[in-house]
Amino acid sequence: KLEASGLVMRKVQGTKPPLKVEYALTEFGKTLIPVLDAIANWGWELGCAKGKLVDLE
Repeated sequence: KLEASGLVMRKVQGTKPPLKVEYALTEFGKTLIPVLDAIANWGWELGCAKGKLVDLE
């Protein structure tokens, strides 16, 4: 659905299994980056405020 919506490009390499599949954001898909950053920041701030944040780095 992401490909059909124009958000990602899918590139299949090879003809025999195992196939290598690469995905990349389209220019349209890249317009979502600020929205995703905002959601990630919201989640981080909520986790910090509730004391239930696990830093995996």
